[in-house]
Amino acid sequence: MSAATAIAGAIEVRGVSKWFAGNDGQPLQVLDNIQLEVAAQSVVAILGASGCGKSTLLNIISGLVTPERGDIRINGVAARDFDDWRSISYMFQEDRLLPWRTAQRNVEFALEAGSMPRSERESRARESLKLVGLDSFADAFPYQLSGGMRSRVALARSLVQEPCILLMDEPFSRLDALTRAQMHEELLRIQALKQMTIVFVTHDVEEAVVLADHVVVLAPRPGRVREQVAIDLPRPRDTTEAATAQLTHQLKSLI
Repeated sequence: MSAATAIAGAIEVRGVSKWFAGNDGQPLQVLDNIQLEVAAQSVVAILGASGCGKSTLLNIISGLVTPERGDIRINGVAARDFDDWRSISYMFQEDRLLPWRTAQRNVEFALEAGSMPRSERESRARESLKLVGLDSFADAFPYQLSGGMRSRVALARSLVQEPCILLMDEPFSRLDALTRAQMHEELLRIQALKQMTIVFVTHDVEEAVVLADHVVVLAPRPGRVREQVAIDLPRPRDTTEAATAQLTHQLKSLI
């Protein structure tokens, strides 16, 4: 794929391997020759058991971690030459809200590193909170918000830069089942509206089936691609329906 023909949001992972220092000081291989392509404007789940390198792979895609072997290409450009990292947002497992800031000011925080005028930061933060249905809670502090509302603020903060790629590391794992289902609906609504590429890490098979267009299953130690499964089922997806339940069973058997 050339830079001239690449569509914004496309990601290629080419032969990525990664080692960390083990407890004994010896190299510990975490990822082994990961090969995958993420189509622009798609939703891709990285699924696998704990310790298979899911988060490490996401961190490599984000540019936070450098692989020992292989490379990442974003929009057809090698990561070492890519200069538009603000087009990529990362939503962590914890909401990481600053307790002394209101919801509005927490969202604005994502824009403060640049030279954007304060009035524009405020306007974009309000619009981002409105997008996730929390504009009426702009002046609330984190302790005044429920877990689901805090996750919405974190999502608004991730979206305020108007990224073409959103990376998510088990962002809803701490929520109860009902709130998590509501966040799934919100995420799919926003993805359809903004036409973003989303890559998210999860160990929850049902979450992968509900959200993803494509699931990458990693086998552990070292992490390697065991299977890639396309999901061509209409949304919304009910995990109790026969086709969805069959796919869920198939993915569970691969972990």
